[in-house]
Amino acid sequence: MTKNFMNKKSLAAAIICGSMTLNGCIKDHENPPVDASKLVNRSVNPSLLKSMPGFESLQITTLISSDDKLAESPDFVYGAQPDGGAFVRNPNGEGFVMINNHEILFSVSRVYLDKDLKPVKGEYIVDAEGGQWRLCSATLATPKEHGFGPVFLTAGETNSESMTHAIDPFGAADKKNKSRTVSAFGKWNAENAVPLPKDAFPGKTVIIIGEDDTNGQLVAYVSETVGDLNNGKLYALRRTNQESVETDMVKGQSYDVEFVPFDDVKTSTGTQLQAQTVDKKMIQFARVEDIDYVKGGNGAGREIYFTATGVSQADKVTPVAGKNMWGRVYHLKFDAINPLKGKLDIIMDGADRPGNFIVNPDNICVTKNYVYVQEDGDSFYRDNDHDGTIWQYNIATKESKAMLQMNHRRTDAAFNAKYNSVNSNLLSSWEYGAMIDISEETGIPETFMINLHPHTWQDPKYKGADGSGLSTNQEGGQTVIVRGIKQ
Repeated sequence: MTKNFMNKKSLAAAIICGSMTLNGCIKDHENPPVDASKLVNRSVNPSLLKSMPGFESLQITTLISSDDKLAESPDFVYGAQPDGGAFVRNPNGEGFVMINNHEILFSVSRVYLDKDLKPVKGEYIVDAEGGQWRLCSATLATPKEHGFGPVFLTAGETNSESMTHAIDPFGAADKKNKSRTVSAFGKWNAENAVPLPKDAFPGKTVIIIGEDDTNGQLVAYVSETVGDLNNGKLYALRRTNQESVETDMVKGQSYDVEFVPFDDVKTSTGTQLQAQTVDKKMIQFARVEDIDYVKGGNGAGREIYFTATGVSQADKVTPVAGKNMWGRVYHLKFDAINPLKGKLDIIMDGADRPGNFIVNPDNICVTKNYVYVQEDGDSFYRDNDHDGTIWQYNIATKESKAMLQMNHRRTDAAFNAKYNSVNSNLLSSWEYGAMIDISEETGIPETFMINLHPHTWQDPKYKGADGSGLSTNQEGGQTVIVRGIKQ
């Protein structure tokens, strides 16, 4: 456990509650489920999401948007691009706490909700000065799930020298604190840092990091001590035959892989680490973004899925040699004992139906039985035929279905004027942030939180939402709840 992400009071609480659930020190039977009838639209802004054919039974309600005024913090503005997040019971009282990165603001917000999931108070616990880099996906490590924490791991993604923060999600709003970066994780254009569950490799800490670069890596931090974020070793994925070109791998085949160590991680620049990936023949993926593991215990966490978003030439039509273009979803099954060995295969490839299947997959959410793949199609490939979509992949049947899609409503004049104020005719100009299963926390089965980045919804009143004065971005943002999603 690092010294810099918890104060003494928080650390003591984590030790006391370590064997309990993340519901603070409150036992499960003292946390009644949310009354499902209270899951109503909480925002003054309409939902920006719609269900696709075959998924009409999904129930979508708004949770919070940028125009909302919260009773206990009327000056709080829910800022642009809510991305990586967490949703938990409030350990200090009734209700819930929602933590979210705001990517373009380099910031992290904390929103308090009452027992009926009504947002009542909001604040920023990291602003642009403390965040330093674009903060994309994130993962909350907890004693119940991972054996350590709670700590919010949020990865910086501005350039190759960006770092990952380890933040106490319930601590003081120490917005400008720059000391929470984790040097042992290295410097990367990182999208997420995902700790595997504690039953995956008992007694160890294994954290998987995705590098969102055109020569991207799947990185692993491994420590022999649970909760140690300082003294482990850093590795990246390599095929055992040392062939490093991504497109040499094809769907339908399985590949033997291993994690190979880096040298001098804490003293190396990001550029130097990237040079090591070439020298050591690590796989050069086209933008590794989000990562998640299979749920269900009994070693299920030793299987992960991750996205490689893909890259194209400047014409948005021509592939880059050696790189996937439309996007892929990979499946890595670790060795049952050794987290440095495994088998890699491709489960989804946008090249199978260019423009009519996954386009630039970014965020990913994995349950026991499904993989939910969220598109970030604002690369604006010329042959893309649809707006940003969430795809449901059935692990058992290997079937993929379009489940949810951004609802631009371009023929509604009033809506179009407000929410599609720039680039209104570009397909996939909105993207997704975190998709999180909140069923266990709320007590309502098949309930998920989804963050949305409606980039074309802009208004000067949203500028500087984190209070730092360092951002000129004026986009709005939204988070919704969707019920009925299969687990």
